Amino acid sequence: MRLPVVTTRLALLLGCASSPALVHAQATAPGAPAAATPAPAPGDIIVTAQRRSQSIQTVPIAITALSGNQLSDKGVTNANQLGQIVPNLQINSAMGDTQPNFALRGVSVANEYNPNQVSPIGVYIDDVNMVNRVGQGGGLYDLQRVEVLRGPQGTLFGRNTTGGAINFITNTPTLSGNRGYAEAGYGNFNTFKAQGALETTMVEDELGFRVAATYEKGDGKFRNIYPGQPDAGSVDSLQVRGTLHIRPGAGPLDIVIKAYASRANGTQQPIKGLAATAAPGFFQINENRIGENRTRQYGTSAKIAYELSPRLSFTSITAIGNGLLDAAFDADGSPLDILDLQQKAKFDQFSEEARFNYEGKAVKAVAGVFYGWDKTIVDNGFDIGSAIAPGVDGGFFQHFRQVRRTYAVFGQTDVNLTPKLVATIGLRYSADRSAYDDGYAYLFMGSFGGTRTPLFTTVPCTTGVGTCPYDANARYGIKGRNNALTGRAALTYTFDSGTLLYASYNRGYRSGAFNGGGYTNSAGITYIKPEYVNAYEIGAKGRFLDRKLVLSLAAFYYDYQNQQLQDTRPGPVSFLLNAPKSESYGFEGEATYRASSRFSLNASVGYLHATYKELTLSGTNLAGNDLPFAPRWTAQAGFDWAPFDIAGGPLTFSPNINYVSRQFFSPFNAVNAAGGSQVNSELQQGGYVKVNGAITWTHGNLTLRGWVQNLLQEKTLAYGLDLRGAGFPFNYLVPAQPRTYGGSVRFTF
Repeated sequence: MRLPVVTTRLALLLGCASSPALVHAQATAPGAPAAATPAPAPGDIIVTAQRRSQSIQTVPIAITALSGNQLSDKGVTNANQLGQIVPNLQINSAMGDTQPNFALRGVSVANEYNPNQVSPIGVYIDDVNMVNRVGQGGGLYDLQRVEVLRGPQGTLFGRNTTGGAINFITNTPTLSGNRGYAEAGYGNFNTFKAQGALETTMVEDELGFRVAATYEKGDGKFRNIYPGQPDAGSVDSLQVRGTLHIRPGAGPLDIVIKAYASRANGTQQPIKGLAATAAPGFFQINENRIGENRTRQYGTSAKIAYELSPRLSFTSITAIGNGLLDAAFDADGSPLDILDLQQKAKFDQFSEEARFNYEGKAVKAVAGVFYGWDKTIVDNGFDIGSAIAPGVDGGFFQHFRQVRRTYAVFGQTDVNLTPKLVATIGLRYSADRSAYDDGYAYLFMGSFGGTRTPLFTTVPCTTGVGTCPYDANARYGIKGRNNALTGRAALTYTFDSGTLLYASYNRGYRSGAFNGGGYTNSAGITYIKPEYVNAYEIGAKGRFLDRKLVLSLAAFYYDYQNQQLQDTRPGPVSFLLNAPKSESYGFEGEATYRASSRFSLNASVGYLHATYKELTLSGTNLAGNDLPFAPRWTAQAGFDWAPFDIAGGPLTFSPNINYVSRQFFSPFNAVNAAGGSQVNSELQQGGYVKVNGAITWTHGNLTLRGWVQNLLQEKTLAYGLDLRGAGFPFNYLVPAQPRTYGGSVRFTF
């Protein structure tokens, strides 16, 4: 990659951010002291993006941070809705809230849908990496804040974070007093929601406990016109979390122990498959076998911090968790028995991170070690109509176990070169060891949902389907390993006014992977290369117009290598491959203007140009195509306006508009493989605008709220997967949610 090209593009994208007019928009008071890290202003969100507490305005990273109250005000109640408010973030899923796919600045799992793959966007809850994607789509409740870090986080977070990191920070007992809240709400589709939290302090400044829970139950949002079958997209979930905070003698030792459990039993998401039998309405379906998406998650973590001195502290975070996915869905979107899928997976994980933090006057540093272990056991079933012969149904069964271990050592240092200029250097060395074993698959004969009779072994088998006699004891296994050195280098300059400018280089890494989609042949079950991203970024943050305007700008260029994606071919045969080279560049801007205590504006915009420089799938050259889930433009704007009081409490209007330009769901974009049956033009969503809003009345401890999502009933697709290339007469298309609305009452105490 040519550095002058990178520098030129970034300079053009962020020219306004580095102009003197913007940098000096605030006058500096005579005699004001120069400071590289000014104290947080009132209302600033404190984040831990660099593993220490800082005002978001002093962190030289493109980061969006919102408090739990701000998320509630914007109607964001689960992780899948974060894309409405974070520029250049897209969240898509073949299974609704289950197993979300995060895409940041074009970096994503692309068209990979198998549950054994790890997201290149690291998802954390209280600094604990949630490895399996099934555990990443839960409801957002009792949160202190969420931090979305855009760009590779290959130093302090590290594990598979080529695209960024999303950290959900939950509320922790404050060790002072007793408090809590209770909230209940009702919306269309007969949806009932309730959540609450209770915190008690047993010993002031020393011992406290907090318990929080959320429950939601509602009918399917997509009417099924097939007689006797339930509607799709229903919800039935329960989540509970308990937190114990211990600080013996109010001294230097601080211990936080958290435990959580959740379950969900909603019906499958709607599928727009075989067009000839489709329901007449966009938010309707015609499916004869509606399945359920069942998930379970359990885990606990212990964070132990010890202040060794006023400048040196030690932190250990230990976590263990497990989960379960049991999803069944009619994948043909029709009243015919053409294709049904059953995904079953069990997940276990353990992690330990230990680090030291040093906070000196001229030097700030963090260094530590990390160990992560996770296991995934997969049992998938694929029922295919007339798979054996005309009128003779059958399909494939697949089983395998995957175990991964990650070892890492990391460190990052900030050095004040001058009172205003800070240099940052960070490195992380990772070693990944993986194993795919106990793998087997076979072709069976049997009716949908009936008894399955094995006919031929397909894994292990390197020749075509039907060429290897069934062997109940045949097993397949391979191993994979890779090492990587990643890191960060940055320069940050802070003006007397507090305006911050930064330029950075980050290298991100995602370990190699096994093809979880290989069940018709073992020749394609390989360990493919790891991904790498070299990211260059410049940005600016500051407060202007008498500190009423908060502005954050960033521009970036990515050299992206070996993105891991699927190539699906007739058979159906899936290969996990690497896209050799991709390129992404763009910019983001976020602004908040607080005109008065009763009126504030917020807006964000993102531009993204993410394309493949080298890629061939199914013998077709796709160089120049857009990366999946990478729209050129994303934007949102809204305001909070409290024009008057009613009965002594303010009435606040909070509308919001969200825009997303066209995006493709497949690396093929609208190109079809030569000689195949693909119709990839179906696998895209055109540009759209969605309007959301809320009205809130608050009086003392009481809050009443009415809300609406997708007010204008915009008809959009949330996900698309190529099935025509695998030989089926349809693609797998998932509609996004229709209009939802409701109200809630909340009481705090």
